[in-house]
Amino acid sequence: MRKILAILGVVVSVPLWTSQGFAGSEVPASRSIAAPIGFSSACARYGWVCHGKGGGNIDDGQALRVLQQVNRYVNASVIPAEDRTTTGKSEYWSLPINNRGDCEDYALLKMKTLLNVGFPSNKLALSVVLDHSGNNHIVLLARLNSGDYVLDNLSGSVKPWHRTGYTFLASQNFKRKGSWQVTLAGPRAGQFYKG
Repeated sequence: MRKILAILGVVVSVPLWTSQGFAGSEVPASRSIAAPIGFSSACARYGWVCHGKGGGNIDDGQALRVLQQVNRYVNASVIPAEDRTTTGKSEYWSLPINNRGDCEDYALLKMKTLLNVGFPSNKLALSVVLDHSGNNHIVLLARLNSGDYVLDNLSGSVKPWHRTGYTFLASQNFKRKGSWQVTLAGPRAGQFYKG
């Protein structure tokens, strides 16, 4: 984890969520579901997206500092741009191109950066959510002992998933990285249940 400091260059003092005061929970997952469009091609280009190297336990305090630094670093380094602008395609999951990208590009770069500094791959997963406006959006989840936390290009801070105000629809399986699961949770989740 100390490698992140060398990559980012500076230790940033950031407020931390502690497992005591803001204990989170894991995003609930149920049955398998097909991966979002674009995910399979990203797996083919970037093996690290779907084939993890395992993992282990990490201290929440240290992990949260690293997550916060990576979230802020990537958010500041990438200029928002739609896939059509960067690739000419309507949907294309990739690392940012010429420092430009959309939400899944930010999330992929955050995942790659965290993996490069030794963050356990079985603690990271991509997730499709509905944002505050009801639009589809991709974020990166990080699973810690105190729960799941969200790294988001629309937020400068890392938050427990249940404090984002987002509705979680589907997430990459933390253990079987090439698989996705239904994760209906959040303010609008009830709209998707048959009643």
